Formats: sequence, structure tokens, C-alpha cells
Amino acid sequence: MKTVALAFRYLWSRPLAATLNVLLLTLGLASITFVVLVSDQITRAFERDLKGIDVVLGAKGSPMQLILSGVFHIDAPTGNIALRDVNEIARHPQVAKLIPLSLGDAYRSARIVGTTRDYLDHYGAKLARGEVFTRSMQAVLGSQAAQITGLKVGDKFEGNHGISGGGHAHASDPFTVSGLLAPCGCVLDRLILTSTESVWQVHEKEMATDEEDRKALEAEREITVALVRYRTPMAAVSFPRFINTQTEMQAAAPAIEVTRLLRMLGVGSEVLQGLGIVLLLTGALSVFVALWNAVRERRADLAMLRMLGATPGKVSALLLCEALWLAVIASVLGLAAGHLLTSLVGSVLQAQQSVPVSGGQWVTAEWWIPALALTVASIAALIPAVSAYRVDVAELLNTR
Repeated sequence: MKTVALAFRYLWSRPLAATLNVLLLTLGLASITFVVLVSDQITRAFERDLKGIDVVLGAKGSPMQLILSGVFHIDAPTGNIALRDVNEIARHPQVAKLIPLSLGDAYRSARIVGTTRDYLDHYGAKLARGEVFTRSMQAVLGSQAAQITGLKVGDKFEGNHGISGGGHAHASDPFTVSGLLAPCGCVLDRLILTSTESVWQVHEKEMATDEEDRKALEAEREITVALVRYRTPMAAVSFPRFINTQTEMQAAAPAIEVTRLLRMLGVGSEVLQGLGIVLLLTGALSVFVALWNAVRERRADLAMLRMLGATPGKVSALLLCEALWLAVIASVLGLAAGHLLTSLVGSVLQAQQSVPVSGGQWVTAEWWIPALALTVASIAALIPAVSAYRVDVAELLNTR
């Protein structure tokens, strides 16, 4: 314990050098912590939201855009598809379940999604207050959507055209909040859910001028996306090809598109992680230089310690403890800074109704970060510690 305390006093006897070393190590560890936290949470969010969805059907266009808009609700839809085609696909022998989604409106940046009760059941949604929509023009809000909009059970609101909610308001048909969902940690948290019939009613009433127009619109009803679960795994071989070649729709496989997306995101995370490793190595080099200079500057102190009975091992342990102090302090600050940065990024993503990221979570991979810091610091202190171990007391006293 005396060695540990003495090492701490020696470390801060040079406050400028110690602060610089801690700063360099902290920046590297904070960068690595940020990458670990964000990568882990995004990957788990994608896996959670994609669970049980084998293929996504929508208008022809970009498959990745279809996945991002139809599953994660962080992009614009590729277009609409005819309801009669979707109903025909729902009866396909390879389809076990089909969940329709109608997009296009929003309220205060929270997207309004027309769907069925199956969508809530798919994610195991539970009500916090009120009830699920049972008739037209009722809506249920996810926990995050309720927080953003400030709506509560019984309130009325008007949807706005456009997924950002910046278009004209559908004032003739306001929604009534029938219930609020408990947080599920899934995409439903960010959405306002209503029946598909409600979405049709809002838009058909604005477009129809008489009964004939209304019937014509009913005959040509559309939805935006259909989430499909296969009856058997073998359907993955033939069903997407059938959709893409034999129908006016496109089929996008979430597993393929998300793998591509994570690969693209991985390039950015690898760059940031590489920067963190460079900063960490720079910090290690700075620690090495500081400790090497410390051995040379403290030759008299080291000789005195040896004369007072300190063994060579204790003298070298003194240098090693200084490096470990730096690693411990930098680990605490680096982890705190990484979580703080993640919280700031998460706030920005929440404001944009994007993938949820939180700085308040701890992931298993973070346990390796203090271990990495201790290892790097120990390696940096190895040569100075060996040099201190080999100090010749007689030679030091003669030079004095």
C-alpha cells in the first residue's frame, strides 16, 4: 500500500505531464467506448426489430430503402402497392402471416402507421394506459411518440401529410388517442399506430367529391409495405424471386440488406475505433517517455530508497504503479466520456425519430476497455521498470 500511495504522489509531482498522459489515454478509451456502445445497441436494435420478419414487400425501388422505411421507419417509403395484390399474396401457400402497413402521415415528427392488431402482437406490445384502437380514427401511441407529442388518452390530434409531419393538416378527420403503449425497446416506441381503415378514410375523404369517386377510391386502395413471415424456411429460395419477377412489387430480404447496412456502418466505426487505438498508442508512448525520464530524474531518490531497504522489485514496482494509476484514472474518465458522448448522439437520434441509442446502458464488451488500458500502460512501463530494477546503488552514490 505504501508503494501504491508513493507512486500516486510521484505521478502528480509532475502535474502537467500527468494531465497530458491521462488526456491522451482518456481520448483513446472514450473513442473505443463510444464505438462499442453504439455498435452493440444498433446491432441489437436491428435484430430486435427484424425478429420474425422474413421478407418485406413494397413498391419497386431500393431494397435497402424499403427495409429502412418499412421496418425501422427511418427513411421515406418507395411508394404504394395495390391492396388487391397484397390480399392475393396473403393467400399464397408459402405465406404464414402478412402484416400491412400504410405510411405517409406524421404528427410532430412521430410517424402515423396504419396497420392491424397483428403488428402490435408481433412485437409483444403491452398497454400502459387506455385500450388498443377498436374503431376508425382511434390511435395508440408508443412511449417515445407520446413523450415527443405530449398527447395523452382522450386527446385529439390532426395528422399532417408527409413522414416528417410538415405537410398540410388533415383537419377534417382528427384522431383520438385511445391508448398509450408501455416501452418495449422496439420500433413501436417511436410510432403512432392506427387502423389501416383510418388512413384510407383520411385520404379518401379529401380526394372524393361524390359517392362515385369514393367507390372508385375504395376499389383502388393501396398500402405501403407488407411484412411477411414464411410458412417454411424453404420459401426463402423461391418466394422473393416470384415477387420480383411475377408481380409489380419487390421483395427485400431484411437479413441481406441489414448485413449490407452494418457493413457500411462498420467502415465508419472501424475508422473511429482506429483513431481511438492511435490515440491510445500515442498515450502509451507518452507514458513510456514520462516514466523513462522519471527514472533518470529520480536516480538520487531511487538510491535513497534502496539504502532504506527497498528491494529492486519494489523500486521497479513503483514505476509500474505509476503507469497503472494513469490507466485506472484514464479508464474511469474514458468510460464516462464515452457514455456521455453516446448520450449526446442518442439525443440527436431521438429528436430525428431514428434508431434508439442510450448512454445509460452497459455492454459486456466494455469490461475489456479497462483491461486494455492496464495492459497498454504495463507494456509502456516495462522498460523503465526494468531499468529501475537494475539501478546500481554504489554507482549512483559515487556519482553524487
